[in-house]
Amino acid sequence: MTQTLTVDEQPDRIGVPSDGKKRGFFGAIFLYVRQVIAELRKVVKPTRGELFKMTGVVLAFVAVMILLITGLDLLFGSITSMIFSGSAEQ
Repeated sequence: MTQTLTVDEQPDRIGVPSDGKKRGFFGAIFLYVRQVIAELRKVVKPTRGELFKMTGVVLAFVAVMILLITGLDLLFGSITSMIFSGSAEQ
């Protein structure tokens, strides 16, 4: 069984509140700013330990990707060099 939201229960679209009245240009901007501030208040900041742990994970991932791309570049470069160095000799 599915439940359908009524008009009053549906989230507001920017510029059109749930009461159905259309807001003006500046009213829509003010509503948007209010909604952004409300969402920013919900953000949970990481602790110092979590921040260092996440930073370490990101740096390790970047280092692995650098090594992977460098290895592939050297591999494809050497394959390309072998292919074209043989056909250049006439």
